[in-house]
Amino acid sequence: MDQLFDCAPEFGAPLLCGGAPRAYIDLNRAADELDPALIEGVNRKGHNPRVSSGLGVVPRVVAGGRSIYRGKISRLEAEQRIKGIWRPYHDKLAVLLSDARARFGEAILIDCHSMPHEALDGAMRDHVKRPEIVIGDRFGASAAPDIVMQVESAFRAAGFVVARNTPFAGAYTTQAYGRPSRSQHAIQVEIDRALYMNERTIEPTAEFETIRRTLRGVVAELAAIGSGRIQEKPLAAE
Repeated sequence: MDQLFDCAPEFGAPLLCGGAPRAYIDLNRAADELDPALIEGVNRKGHNPRVSSGLGVVPRVVAGGRSIYRGKISRLEAEQRIKGIWRPYHDKLAVLLSDARARFGEAILIDCHSMPHEALDGAMRDHVKRPEIVIGDRFGASAAPDIVMQVESAFRAAGFVVARNTPFAGAYTTQAYGRPSRSQHAIQVEIDRALYMNERTIEPTAEFETIRRTLRGVVAELAAIGSGRIQEKPLAAE
């Protein structure tokens, strides 16, 4: 994903990349989404469907529900991952958004992810074309409707099949940073990995550069969304 969107700074938008595999530490989870089935010394509190399914801030499973570990990991190990990777990432993201709001009066976060092709199996209704891009705004809670429409339109104009909020409406990042009433908007973008990757070998396919060039035009449009809303363009971060 960092390679697909690495042109963002050319269009004036800072690009923030996750520095570790999501199977190691999930930046799209809250720091307190700790899984008692994986981490020693963690007490179960309430019902969190993400944690219960093994997808807490330190994931217990990967695609298909396959276990990552043979047993539990220590609380210290989990806390070290959070301290060393999760917190620096979110501290930097908060600074970028604060700077954008201070400079332009508004900030837009485009939170980009790849989704397994199989994630859409069974999620779509019959006779509905399978989406390649899923836009998530937490059903209208994390961003202004006109911004979401412009993001969706940018991907559609580039030739992608786009859906909204199904099956991914946005997780921790959009929930935590999406504050449209405070002129801070957060939109999640999920891209089907099968467009550019062999999911079995985890290697780029021959289509990778084509998709990358196509996304360059999309990124240019995303970075320019602020035109017409405020006098200067807001910054976007990923």
